[in-house]
Amino acid sequence: MSIRTRLAVLAVAAVCLPLAVVVGFGLVMFGMHDESKVWVVVAVSAVCALAGALVLGRQILRPLDELRSASKRLAGGDLSARASESGPRELRELGVTFNEMASNLEHLFDARRELVAWASHDLRTPLASLRAMVEALEDDLAEPAEYLPAIRAQTELLSDLVEDLFELARIDSGALALELHDASLGELVASCLESLAADARARGVRLESRIDPADPQVRVAPDKLQRVLLNLLTNAVRHSEGAVAVIVRSDNDHVVVTVEDDGNGLAAGAPERMFERFWRDDDSRTRASGGAGLGLAIAQGLIHAHGGTIWAENRNGGGARVAFTLPLAGSS
Repeated sequence: MSIRTRLAVLAVAAVCLPLAVVVGFGLVMFGMHDESKVWVVVAVSAVCALAGALVLGRQILRPLDELRSASKRLAGGDLSARASESGPRELRELGVTFNEMASNLEHLFDARRELVAWASHDLRTPLASLRAMVEALEDDLAEPAEYLPAIRAQTELLSDLVEDLFELARIDSGALALELHDASLGELVASCLESLAADARARGVRLESRIDPADPQVRVAPDKLQRVLLNLLTNAVRHSEGAVAVIVRSDNDHVVVTVEDDGNGLAAGAPERMFERFWRDDDSRTRASGGAGLGLAIAQGLIHAHGGTIWAENRNGGGARVAFTLPLAGSS
């Protein structure tokens, strides 16, 4: 039974029951001598009551009809469909919730379209390069040894991009499995700094760490945290003019990890956008020096999966910092 039918039945019942009482009371009082007046009162009351019920029902059903129409449009692929946020309080709340859901769906599909477009763009360049080199080898225009290093480099670039896309897909779908362990941040930071020592030395950048003397234990997936730290450190080394530091300090039930550099800092608007997928700052995150633009988006997803937050800002003394939080081991 539809809501409209149920409202009609309720209206009829609400009218008939009081009228039955009125009729019975009138017949008893007037002793059946003046039935016409009783029935006139009954008819007028019934018409007024039914008219009021009809108006009230329309006011209730109009937002529901608009919500049903918006739902059909959304199901049909119109992601701009929105419901009315008018009417009784419960229906207004339902409309607001529906519109939030529709807005989230629209943002999700926009992000997916953008992801596909940017991924296609970033995949096309190394593929075109590989195709050109293979054709040159087929036409005996070059020796295999001449192109092997370039082919390997382009293959590794494609492999890294595909792996990043796969990681993002797992983060988006909620299928990312974290094997959490209690780990020492001091050991993880030292391992990451050692991995980047050669690159930093070649660039003339000094790596240092300032760890809380208590060396707090955190509840993390060590491999995922290392990926985050390596990404942040790689970016910092690339943009540093002399020194990069990793700072770890405890704060109530969590730990704050900060990666700082002494470079030119972040451009206007960069702190708000640098975690977007495929975003590159024209001045500092070109293809030659900044990769595909997925590293920070993946870092954000991994930190959120640990229950932490991540943000970026400029330092007062120059340079930039990226910081994130992690739950302490044993914290609820």
